[in-house]
Amino acid sequence: MSKRRRLGRRRTMNDKLRRQYKTNERIRSQEVRVVGDDVEAKVYPTSEALNMARDRGLDLVEISPNAKPPVCKIIDFSKFIYQQKKRLKEQRAKQVKVNVKEIRFGPQTEEHDYNFKLNHAKQFLESGDKVRAFVFFRGRSILFKEQGEILLLRFAKDLEDYARVDQMPVLEGKRMTLLLSPSLKKK
Repeated sequence: MSKRRRLGRRRTMNDKLRRQYKTNERIRSQEVRVVGDDVEAKVYPTSEALNMARDRGLDLVEISPNAKPPVCKIIDFSKFIYQQKKRLKEQRAKQVKVNVKEIRFGPQTEEHDYNFKLNHAKQFLESGDKVRAFVFFRGRSILFKEQGEILLLRFAKDLEDYARVDQMPVLEGKRMTLLLSPSLKKK
């Protein structure tokens, strides 16, 4: 594969943003509402708005194409794209990825195993992860579903200082599931 073909396939965020906005001659409407620095915000014919942008050495960028008439801004397009990329990057940095950690119990989990798993759940919640605790019923152990529910409710009660319950125990097939998320108040 030639170098030219490989480069042609790559799509950068810059290209996507550039194609998202119409600029200068690509604006097809008859009249536009122009906004920008030191420009009176009102409706102009597109040709007049283009001339105003050229006189300032800037570009006419269509900001809101769905408005009647479309809203355009007189701005340097490359500077505008840079600001948009910066804003997108900041938004991505503010997003929080939530991890869900799973803790598995049997219907007749012993006290030591329960406490061990409880401590792990506390660590997960303190680090900001959600916890999905479930009791897995194998074979005839489905007869003990009440014991599984009691175990999960006890688990939720023991973690009430660390978490809030998102979903009460629900039986789904051979699993009874409880979902916990970290509470805002921490010890």
